[in-house]
Amino acid sequence: MPNPANHPYLCRAVVNHLTLNYKQSQKSLYNMQILETVKKFAKFGTDTLVEKQEEFNYYINEFWTAKQRQANHLHEISYRACFKPQLPEFFIDNLTKPGDTVYDPFMGRGTTPLQAAIMGRRSIGNDVNPLCEYLIKPRMNTPALSDIQERLKKIPLLKNIKMDNDLLVFFHPETLKRIVSLREWFLDKKLDQIDEWIRMIALNRLTGHSPGFFSVYTMPPNQAVTAKAQRKINKKRSQTPEPRNVDELIIKKSKILLSDGSVKTDNFRFGSSPVNETKFIDDNEVDLIVTSPPFLDVVDYKTDNWLRCWFAGIDAEKINISKHKSLSDWQNFIHEAFIEFERVVKKGGHVAFEVGEVRNGKVKLEKIVAESIKGLRFDLLGVIINAQEFTKTSNCWGIINNSKGTNTNRIVLCKKI
Repeated sequence: MPNPANHPYLCRAVVNHLTLNYKQSQKSLYNMQILETVKKFAKFGTDTLVEKQEEFNYYINEFWTAKQRQANHLHEISYRACFKPQLPEFFIDNLTKPGDTVYDPFMGRGTTPLQAAIMGRRSIGNDVNPLCEYLIKPRMNTPALSDIQERLKKIPLLKNIKMDNDLLVFFHPETLKRIVSLREWFLDKKLDQIDEWIRMIALNRLTGHSPGFFSVYTMPPNQAVTAKAQRKINKKRSQTPEPRNVDELIIKKSKILLSDGSVKTDNFRFGSSPVNETKFIDDNEVDLIVTSPPFLDVVDYKTDNWLRCWFAGIDAEKINISKHKSLSDWQNFIHEAFIEFERVVKKGGHVAFEVGEVRNGKVKLEKIVAESIKGLRFDLLGVIINAQEFTKTSNCWGIINNSKGTNTNRIVLCKKI
């Protein structure tokens, strides 16, 4: 269809009317491309179910696999409430091309920036928690395994270390000596990429529920319990911390992460700014945002990461991670975020905004997001729900398949207009 605005024989009123219809038809055609992809998607053998609810459609299917260890091994760094790499992969693959810019304003462990880099896109990440940069930066420019091994040999074991009783409920005294030695090494100097890698692995191996971690049996590595709670766990299980070979565990984990090859990229930037103050990103720079915001007060990121913050020398009390008890406060927070998204996203760019069902499924956050973007230059295309059977880890947290909890992937898909 030719643009009516270019027609020489039409009166201005008719031109304006036809031009508006033309723009709307072009908008519908553009929206239809991704929605048709979603509706026709059948990679895993099921058809997409489309459900109309109020003002937008829900598109329900298995759009990415729920199987574990299906992505690049570099993603295998734990962080609370993180999504699988297949989620950003789906949207990056369908909404961008190599060289485009992909951004995550709540990057957590850095799943979106890393997946974007692996797929040949420019990466931007942001998170108010500086710990997040420690977890992602080393995986954007990976060192050689031999360099990791040599560096560990050079990091001395300190002899005169004061044993903290709260830490001894997690670690054997000899293990704690090596942990503290590494910590002091990292806090005492400017780190290169090898040091940053070792620090990242140590942060990931501090506590867990198998001999592959530095600690005695405890909660999964993305949620460090308090020393008081760990004493109860130790008593209940009749356990005491056993010695762990810290260096060997770091090398073992490094081998796993590097098993799919190295990543070397300069096309990434990170910030530690509030989501509505990302001045390090230019206007209209971003082609796609794939992210998942804090879900009300469901996850306490600050408390969960207290031990990691101790190791990294970060004062957790100074980290202003958003927690919202009321829906109105959360809606205002999301609205402010989308005002900034409106600035940084290109016209025609997309936002894939993953939300979960909270408070036993009684709160549909996608509806609040829909209210939050009213008046902004975003068109809500629909809500994509990834139907899947959750893993045993999710079941441990009481997640019910596709109906309850933050592991229920519900993505509000928007386009800037």
